[in-house]
Amino acid sequence: MLLARRRSLLLAVVVLLVVGVLVVQLADRARGTGGTRCERFAAGSAERAAIVTGEGRDVVVIGDSWAAGLGLDEVGTSWPSRLAGRVRVAGFSGSGFSAGASGCGPAVSFAARAADAVRGGADLVVVEGGLNDVDQSTAAVRAGFARLMTGLERRVGDAPVVVVGPASAPARGDGVVRIDRLLARLAERHAATYVPTSGLDLPYLDDRLHLTVDGHRAFGDAVADAIAAAGV
Repeated sequence: MLLARRRSLLLAVVVLLVVGVLVVQLADRARGTGGTRCERFAAGSAERAAIVTGEGRDVVVIGDSWAAGLGLDEVGTSWPSRLAGRVRVAGFSGSGFSAGASGCGPAVSFAARAADAVRGGADLVVVEGGLNDVDQSTAAVRAGFARLMTGLERRVGDAPVVVVGPASAPARGDGVVRIDRLLARLAERHAATYVPTSGLDLPYLDDRLHLTVDGHRAFGDAVADAIAAAGV
């Protein structure tokens, strides 16, 4: 009798553990967190990287979910498609200038991905981001920015670099102001052209973070106009 009770108790514990694991896994899938989320972002990055738009000088865009086209039915219509030239995109959702911006690890930061992004050469490099850095320290953003610029200089030499700052996405609140000012200072220090976008009035998806199709069009056109005006 005692042995039977112990077996029943052990079975109950095992069942509870299995149920607990399943609940956690299902919750993670529902939230899009953990490895599943990062794998989805990696797949989206690869999909956007395979799409090259335009003709002319080689332009490489390094960026976050806005560059990758997260939330769009056709990722090839994300804002870099509005730029003049033969445009290649290295976008990874959730990434930023700082190593800790993404929950997918430092390997997806702008600096870590720059070498692969410009491996085929570039006449112009455009780096867009900052929204995922709003909760990172100034020191972390500064360090990541320096690593990025050092890596680009090593790979593409004197090719001009344009840094596109974050727009005022409602979901990121007042954090955009600090990052915008910080990136402007860092761009000037590293002889890069800075394009501020915090003043743009853009349409967002329901998450109040990612752009609609029209938002991508407006953002891309604004960046293209600023690049043309700067003469880079």
